[in-house]
Amino acid sequence: MATLYENRSTANFLVSEANGMYRSRDEGTVAAGAAPGLLAGTILGKLTAGGNFVALDTAVATGAENVSGILFEEAVGTVKRTIVVRDCEVNGAHLIYPNGATDNDKATINADLAALGIIVR
Repeated sequence: MATLYENRSTANFLVSEANGMYRSRDEGTVAAGAAPGLLAGTILGKLTAGGNFVALDTAVATGAENVSGILFEEAVGTVKRTIVVRDCEVNGAHLIYPNGATDNDKATINADLAALGIIVR
């Protein structure tokens, strides 16, 4: 039997959002790079130079090391996308942490998300 692989779909990580017409979300430019790009649920940092959102990378000093939100929908290339930036609950099992993140790294990232009002369950 063939194995079925299913990508993370738009907003599948969201448990609940703040009341009031998508108050938990903003739009921003995501620099996702070439295909396959970034999937929904990727934890993002924001570059100091240019202000684009990128996948969180705790090993750099470009702004990408600071948790800035979570990608709402898939992104390929440099495109405008919806970013979850405040006041919501998310399913931690559906988030995409940086490659090689340990349990301690994830706890630190979750605390940074909580500082934004994003609670990881």
